[in-house]
Amino acid sequence: MGRYLKLYKIFFLQYMKGLMQSKIDFFIGFFSFFLNQILGVAFLYLVFEKIPDLNGWSFYQLIFIYGYAQIPRGIDHFVTDYLWLFARKTVKEGSFDRYLLRPVNPLFQVIVERCQPDGIGEILVGVLLVAYSAVKLDLAISVGGILLFFISIIAGAIIFTAVKLFFATNAFFMKDSYSLLYLVHNMSDFAKYPTSIYAKPIRIVLSYIIPFAFTAFIPASFFLQKGNLLQTIGMEVFVAALSFLIAYRYFAFGCNKYESAGN
Repeated sequence: MGRYLKLYKIFFLQYMKGLMQSKIDFFIGFFSFFLNQILGVAFLYLVFEKIPDLNGWSFYQLIFIYGYAQIPRGIDHFVTDYLWLFARKTVKEGSFDRYLLRPVNPLFQVIVERCQPDGIGEILVGVLLVAYSAVKLDLAISVGGILLFFISIIAGAIIFTAVKLFFATNAFFMKDSYSLLYLVHNMSDFAKYPTSIYAKPIRIVLSYIIPFAFTAFIPASFFLQKGNLLQTIGMEVFVAALSFLIAYRYFAFGCNKYESAGN
């Protein structure tokens, strides 16, 4: 583990050096993404200008869930963004060969290929929204609650990564799985709102097939005092571990089936 942490630091610093060669582009991209998240909140505000609540959920409760969803999504966005390029061209162009020639785990190499600073914008927006709504809702804050919050956020980020990895891995068999990954990943937008507002088929998909509900609404309900610890945070950790195990095993299977590409 120590070796991989050291390698990650080296790769991260080198990537940031290259990225900061164009500082203006970096900051424009960062603040553009930040602004995009704020517009999502503005949409919620406009909706609640017309209706007092949404299926029993108040405006500040929805803001809490919305912000909660942004934090693990932002962490995943920052750390594993290269999986998008992996799904689109790494296998198709045969460049995955180089990962198999190095004495380092192939998945680790794929992840450290690059990071995405735009994810910091998501994280900041999420933290601000959670803090603001928690004050407005007068939620109880304790050391234990803060610890559970961090555990939940990490578990949520792992779920995002697991889903992204599983569908990106289809590139081993489809050569280009970007469209499929894009379609599935956009379903995470549903997790920004209470799943109770959706039809039963959508709730089943979000909870048991593509478990984005466990990245926001389900754990957030614990802090909103609408769920117990075992059914919310406990289940989220279990789903995160199981999801990543399945995704990683599928990735390992794909590596064994990889046949490179001609030119």
